[in-house]
Amino acid sequence: MATTSGVRAADEAPVRERPPWRPRVPGLVAWVVRLAAVFAVLDILNPAERRHHVYPRALGGVINGSVFAAAVFAAGAMLVLAGGLKRRKRRAWLFAVGAVLLGMVAHLPAHRWSVVAVNLAVLVLLLIAQRDFTARSERTGRVAAVRVFLVMGTVSLIAGLFLTSRTAPHSALGDRLWQVVVGLLGFTPDLDFPTDVTSNVTEIALNTLGALTALLTLLTLLAPARKPATLSPDAEQGLRGLLQRFGGRDSLGYFALRGDKTAIFSPSGKAAVVYRVVGGVTLAAGDPLGDREAWPGAIHAWLDEADTYAWIPGVIGASEEGAIAYKRLGLDSLELGDEAVLYLDEFTLEGRSMRGVRQAVHRVKRAGYTLDVRRQRDIPPDELGEARATAEALRGEDVERGFSMALGRLGDPADPDLVVARARDVAGRLVAVLTFVPWGDDGLSLDLMRRARDSENGTVEFVVAGVAQEAGRLGVTRISLNFAVFRSVFERGARVGAGPVLRLWHRVLLVASRWWQIESLYRANAKYQPEWVPRFLCFRRASELPRVGMAALEAEAFVQFPRLRWLAR
Repeated sequence: MATTSGVRAADEAPVRERPPWRPRVPGLVAWVVRLAAVFAVLDILNPAERRHHVYPRALGGVINGSVFAAAVFAAGAMLVLAGGLKRRKRRAWLFAVGAVLLGMVAHLPAHRWSVVAVNLAVLVLLLIAQRDFTARSERTGRVAAVRVFLVMGTVSLIAGLFLTSRTAPHSALGDRLWQVVVGLLGFTPDLDFPTDVTSNVTEIALNTLGALTALLTLLTLLAPARKPATLSPDAEQGLRGLLQRFGGRDSLGYFALRGDKTAIFSPSGKAAVVYRVVGGVTLAAGDPLGDREAWPGAIHAWLDEADTYAWIPGVIGASEEGAIAYKRLGLDSLELGDEAVLYLDEFTLEGRSMRGVRQAVHRVKRAGYTLDVRRQRDIPPDELGEARATAEALRGEDVERGFSMALGRLGDPADPDLVVARARDVAGRLVAVLTFVPWGDDGLSLDLMRRARDSENGTVEFVVAGVAQEAGRLGVTRISLNFAVFRSVFERGARVGAGPVLRLWHRVLLVASRWWQIESLYRANAKYQPEWVPRFLCFRRASELPRVGMAALEAEAFVQFPRLRWLAR
């Protein structure tokens, strides 16, 4: 068994002694490649040079046409590769070297020395900076690229056959098939065209389809590496062990057990970062789990994996303590909002500030509503099934939201300590279901909140107050409620004396609240007079903040992008 000092040494993050300018090299190389691509395109479009490119339908013309096609494709490929180079992709570096060499070879016969010199300079720069391009790509990217190539190639081939059946109707099918392939490869098809116009149109169309096929395949091959968002049984067992010992640190800790997350552990196994890869962003949720002394080891392992695959690291919902730990390893932070926490030794319905909640609770009681609050393990299977079916039926949207602060698996026997609160109306109909996950041994964190739209106004307040009253029997001293995004903006933006920037930001959030209920969540929490606990969004650089923010919105299902399922397999 390792000693304490040995464990700490294993979990300490090693200091990386790298020149401060070194991380900027890939971005600089990417810009040079973009400029070289633009130069190549402008050179090709130069009227003084275009007259040298002719397209006779003899074999010699095919060779001349190949020079032009290769130059155009090399320029387009370099623009595509620049994005991969910026992400430090080793695969992008290899293809960039190949594209530059192709550009040099294509222009040597025509004595285009200026273009050759530019390509040579880019090649020298790529070779000098090759050690900065170490990011790997997962094998699934190759499979996806093959699928794109086969699908696009098939579509292009069929389209080419249909086109040549109209532009060269007197050519045999076998000849047309072969010449379509020739055109897709960027050469001049040699068919019995009735006019030069139809010949040129056919050539342009086939060359364009071939270039699109090649570039889309290249884009797929250089796309950010994907990682399955699944929590393995071994990882889940390890996380449950950490929660059993350190689960009281963070109210979001139990949400790490979501099945659509994955975990990476510190060398000692005493801490873990839980995350999901979304669109090239490795997005962690909440604080690292486990022993705080082992946090640096887990964070360092997570950042190392991000560097390996050129993912952008980001954290959503970190506490102040967690944000400090991430900051020590190179991440910056921005206050995202506040979590509403009720400390039940201080919570009461008495007093003027709680008048609205108190009246809502009394109104619901007078309507004959009843409340049942129990641990999931104490609820009979038939009642638990009813609660699960009701919660699903009461979901207002088709998309299940939640990533950092939702578990979303009511009825799962793996969560016996889940607290389920059920409200019934006077007729005995189940009208509200709220679930709370454990927060250590003495806390609860709100997970699911569903109520029927035709239920009495104030039903949620009735349930929350009832859970607080049952706290003693459940051994609970604190409850974490919903998270209020940019809570301070709503609180201060409408006050007298608020500055112009704060007022503008307040108005923007009010507009956004029409779709995402940002303000309503804040007001729904504020009525309980909670203690506000700040939560942070962590990121590496300000330029990466939009990518991290968009990944967080996608992970929480606030925005959705169409996916090709056959491509993601």
